[in-house]
Amino acid sequence: MDFLQPHTWADALEAKATHPNSVAIAGGTDVMVELNFDKHRPAALIDLNRVGDLAQWSVEDGRVRLGAGVTYTRVIDELGHLLPGLAMAARTVGSPQIRNRGTVGGNLGAASPAGDSHPPLLAADAEVEIASVRGVRRLPIGEFYLGVKKNALAADELITAIWITPPTGSEQFSKIGTRNAMVISVAAFGLALHPDRRSVGTGIGSAAPTPRRAPEAEQFAAESLDWDGRGGLDDAVARQFGDLVRAAASPIDDVRGTAAYRLHALSVMARRTLGWAWHDYQRAA
Repeated sequence: MDFLQPHTWADALEAKATHPNSVAIAGGTDVMVELNFDKHRPAALIDLNRVGDLAQWSVEDGRVRLGAGVTYTRVIDELGHLLPGLAMAARTVGSPQIRNRGTVGGNLGAASPAGDSHPPLLAADAEVEIASVRGVRRLPIGEFYLGVKKNALAADELITAIWITPPTGSEQFSKIGTRNAMVISVAAFGLALHPDRRSVGTGIGSAAPTPRRAPEAEQFAAESLDWDGRGGLDDAVARQFGDLVRAAASPIDDVRGTAAYRLHALSVMARRTLGWAWHDYQRAA
């Protein structure tokens, strides 16, 4: 196996173009697990840790441009006020050591249905910036996931950054695992309120072949919430929202939980996160 260490982004893209069967590595929290268990043995690894631009974030025209190499710890410490949903999810990732190494871009590239960053990114309508020697393109995050651990990257492409317009309302994230900490989710759910456009964003994790949204639940909530008067959340609305989120999932039975349990958990998490987010929206009046 070849080990490549580009120092610039241009060099990294050239390396990926020259070695299309290579795998990019930053924190290594996903890649090294597969290597250690001999599940994947790529022809080459491209170490991106020396490419400093990937570890930067900025705010441009009201949008956060989050470099693919920004770690979970930095999301928590530096971006909690701008991207609270993503910061909530980041706090649930592994141990402090994993959060210090793991990156949002790496989580995206792995495209695991259980990745913790996916639900809040879906709920916030994020875009993925992708680059190659051929140029740069942006892809709505919902189009990035193609299957279990499969993404929309071409063989010569790398993830550059994630673009996120911070939701104007509250964000929430909920996750259930087989223990309280340092665990892969049995099911996860992200929610964001967008009062400026009277919409609700959702993100489902660990309950389908790919992370996904719940469009019918989003439409129902957007039409049922009292955006102008900020009145109370009707229990029937919350329950119907939970049922529609449940209907959008297609989980399986595995060692972490049954499909039935995942569906029940999602409906409960959806009701609760909508209630928490709406309570925050009322208090902000």
